[in-house]
Amino acid sequence: MEGTAVEYRFLTAPTEEEIQQILGLYRAAGWWEDAADPDPRDVSRLVAGSHCFLAAFSEGRLVAMGRVLSDGVSDAYIQDVTVERTMRRRGIGSRLIQRIVERLNADGIRWIGLIATGNTEEFYRPLGFRPVPGALAMLQR
Repeated sequence: MEGTAVEYRFLTAPTEEEIQQILGLYRAAGWWEDAADPDPRDVSRLVAGSHCFLAAFSEGRLVAMGRVLSDGVSDAYIQDVTVERTMRRRGIGSRLIQRIVERLNADGIRWIGLIATGNTEEFYRPLGFRPVPGALAMLQR
């Protein structure tokens, strides 16, 4: 796979094959377990309901993705960013984020946030992201 071209595409209506590959990336990232998989129609709704959903393909196979939730006017939140383990450290994730930010800026959105989980803070810093002083990520349980 070294040196293989990567194609980046914003998806709006994924094919059945793309839906299965999206499910695979969610599983590989540990976000969805087999028993908790949504109906494939829910994946289509997830993509369609996002401000944008960027997919990276190598040799026709989905190797990375990221999506954005936004009001389309002022604020946007990047989430669900993942790169297949065998494809990491090749700049794919960085290019994915850069293309998402370019798209949001073209859409007039300047406040772009995300939650850097685990050890991903150092990945996002060179891409212009910084911790928000005094902010704490919270989740309703």
